[in-house]
Amino acid sequence: MASSKNRPVTGARAEPVRIAPADGKLGVLLPGLGAVSTTFIAGVEAVKRGLGAPIGSLTQLATVRLGKRSEARSPLIKDFVPLASLTDLEFAGWDIYEDSAYEAARKAAVLDPALLEQVREPLERIHPMEAVFDQDYVRRIRGPNVKEARSKMDKAGMLMDDIRQFRTRTGVSRAVMIWCGSTEVFHRPSQVHQTLKEFEAGLARNDPEIAPSQIYAYAALKMGIPHVNGAPNLTTDTPALLELAREMNVPVCGKDYKTGQTFMKTLIAPGLKARMLGMTGWYSTNILGNRDGEVLDDPGSFKSKEETKLSVLDQILQPQLHPQLYGNVFHSVSINYYPPRGDAKEGWDNIDIFGWLGYPMQIKINFLCRDSILAAPLVLDLVLFMDLAQRAGMRGIQEWLSFYFKAPMHAPEVYPEHDIFIQLMKLKNTLRWMRGEDLITHLGLEYYD
Repeated sequence: MASSKNRPVTGARAEPVRIAPADGKLGVLLPGLGAVSTTFIAGVEAVKRGLGAPIGSLTQLATVRLGKRSEARSPLIKDFVPLASLTDLEFAGWDIYEDSAYEAARKAAVLDPALLEQVREPLERIHPMEAVFDQDYVRRIRGPNVKEARSKMDKAGMLMDDIRQFRTRTGVSRAVMIWCGSTEVFHRPSQVHQTLKEFEAGLARNDPEIAPSQIYAYAALKMGIPHVNGAPNLTTDTPALLELAREMNVPVCGKDYKTGQTFMKTLIAPGLKARMLGMTGWYSTNILGNRDGEVLDDPGSFKSKEETKLSVLDQILQPQLHPQLYGNVFHSVSINYYPPRGDAKEGWDNIDIFGWLGYPMQIKINFLCRDSILAAPLVLDLVLFMDLAQRAGMRGIQEWLSFYFKAPMHAPEVYPEHDIFIQLMKLKNTLRWMRGEDLITHLGLEYYD
């Protein structure tokens, strides 16, 4: 946090954070103009026209309780904090394919063609800019619409030029970049990621350890634009880019949208732990047939996804504190590319648990979800909340947005919080704190004095 970081967060009601008004248009910069991005854009356009409801979006539909339960104060979040209006959003994206947003949405086949026809005009106006792409990081797809340059630093400069031209063309006063592209192959931070100086030198010399997603993030942060990492890629969760975010007073968050199977895990695992029911195994498998499934068919990209999916249970169950219940859990995750399913992903889970005196039980889940339908409202919320954070003077990691991610970014000295109910409390308490309202502890003793 920046200008607001020294305000008290506990105790008596504090003065509200000074939040700049959401004046003017807000640019939404989307690396990746595929199923998630086009479902998001088409959905916003549909909501603006009264063709559908923004179901799944906290910023549009959720309320926040203020004060005591007896006060009956529960305004909509969008009426409580000054969020950008949907009518002020302007979209732009990069992609390796040349299809307009309308053509990409038709090929993704997430939304009904009749609905797409009703929002065709604004989607056809969005044509992808040439993407920064490296076949070594995404191996299963290739396309012609890519930037060619001498160095990765030059490519970062080209991205910044794209953003400047977008600002001039649309007149946006602010922007947020949110990654909706493919999952890159798994890799760990190396020496080039340790300091901003080393990272910039690596960009200039084409260091192979610098991924395309990191080039996008660098370009955004250098221009003072908040960055959201919606994939499991190693991106802003490196010392170099966190240093840049602090230097530029820009908020960042991520990573990997929590949509289907992992969403179920963060609902069910906290409940089992709350009741102190034991677990011996959790087996998860998925089938999906969209571009994401094709990319994840590569072992390197799947490794990135597997890391975020596997981390959830260990952090929620805390086996180091409860070895008798969770000290020997077998956790397996697999993803299978199955083209006939398209965007309609199916997740199967088998959970082996035990209760009183160690007697075994089982839970089985078959979640037939729609990946992009679940992701689109998350993209909307993250764009609006990150713009709010920027206007509130907050910088660096925004852990209060962990609610939206499989692998939430966090300070190095603490563990990530995966319990979705704790995450939601953190999010709403942050909003209360911004507006100078008392934080809700749910203690409840004040009703019985």
